[in-house]
Amino acid sequence: MSAVLYSYRRCPYAMRARMALSYSQIPVEIREISLREKPTSLLNISPKATVPVFHQGNLVIEQSLDIMRWALAQHDPDVWCQTDLEPEIAYLINMNDGPFKKLLDSYKYPERTLREGYPAGPEALVSAVELFIDPLNQRLSRNKFLVSNQISLADIAIFPFIRQFSMVDQVWFDNSEFNELKKWLLYHLRSPLFNGIMQKYPTWNDIPQEKK
Repeated sequence: MSAVLYSYRRCPYAMRARMALSYSQIPVEIREISLREKPTSLLNISPKATVPVFHQGNLVIEQSLDIMRWALAQHDPDVWCQTDLEPEIAYLINMNDGPFKKLLDSYKYPERTLREGYPAGPEALVSAVELFIDPLNQRLSRNKFLVSNQISLADIAIFPFIRQFSMVDQVWFDNSEFNELKKWLLYHLRSPLFNGIMQKYPTWNDIPQEKK
């Protein structure tokens, strides 16, 4: 049975799932959804209906990282899952998906702090830099990629969020001192893998189109 991925083009979670599926050469139908009018077919398999959701036969995977790991278990030609570095990979992804993501949201939307007392706006930027951005830049001064000189799951899982971070204030980021991180980001932005998964799709709905 063919695979389906319910997705939203600009969502960083969906972005990294699409990259992993494409890299693993898994044929999949991309269904671009409207976040305001989620299709019934998505709600039927995933009531929480947050993208991405992968569906193939009886298999439903609702978390982007789980989709990535499932895809790599099928086919991982360049060994993104480096077993000896798995603890380091897991640590970086957990930092990205946890505290850094909260700071990123507070930096992007200072009027919508995630909880009382959480830093927002410029304070969130300072905290994000100290917690994650500067350490990543230091890592990249030692290696081409985040855990070694070989690309890994950590690079692809984290890249869409650093892309989003860089776009909040592009002028600030371009003038920042994080030169190694900027080179790493540019590498991924120019990669055929990223550009291949960023094509636009019409919004999916469950209403069959009338034949003409």
